[in-house]
Amino acid sequence: MPTAIEVRNLHKYFGENEVLKGIDFTVDQGQVVCVIGPSGSGKSTLLRCVNRLEEPTSGQIVVEGEDITDPEVDLNKVRSRIGMVFQQFNLFPHLCVLDNLTLAQRRVLKRDKAEAEKIARANLEKVGLAEKADAYPAHLSGGQQQRVAIARALSMDPDMMLFDEPTSALDPELVGDVLDVMRRLADEGMTMMVVTHEMGFAREVGDKLVFMDGGVIVEEGDPREVLSNPQHERTQQFLSKVL
Repeated sequence: MPTAIEVRNLHKYFGENEVLKGIDFTVDQGQVVCVIGPSGSGKSTLLRCVNRLEEPTSGQIVVEGEDITDPEVDLNKVRSRIGMVFQQFNLFPHLCVLDNLTLAQRRVLKRDKAEAEKIARANLEKVGLAEKADAYPAHLSGGQQQRVAIARALSMDPDMMLFDEPTSALDPELVGDVLDVMRRLADEGMTMMVVTHEMGFAREVGDKLVFMDGGVIVEEGDPREVLSNPQHERTQQFLSKVL
């Protein structure tokens, strides 16, 4: 299976603090890789390095065969292939949902208004919010806003999606709707890298589970295996608190 993302010996310092200490891992095309671990383990930093929102200190990140750590690389072109969904929804409050979904399509992909709106409406339909096209973010629940954020990312036709704890800012009863959308994307074959606390999602939907602690990958493998029979003592400790 072709490799979508390959990370080689990735280090990241913030000042004196080494947050990533030589990370190596791959995500194959169509694979769902879930990354778990305690706060401060480097999960979100790793994810943000994959689309260069954070600048790696050293190491290589290869996306679909292209070294995106190369100084010559066209970052905007690379980022247009990688959809990103954050903890906070980052919607423009002064724009209605439809305009939130068409803005980048028109500015970055140079689509005309009609085409951008058609694609936006199709993706709102996909996340179950077709009727909210004219609503403003303030009138939506957190879960609805997060589903709009996913639809916005999908409207850019990405080859892969990165999710940074997409449900951690949501009320518990709103989490399921967002996870259902992610589950459907996985079923359709979207390549996904998901930093998450949702162990049930990781077990059901993930193809690979990566447990990080202290800036290193401690253990990785089949999610059902790792969650039911962790090999490393640190993984055992962590899972005993969260499962």
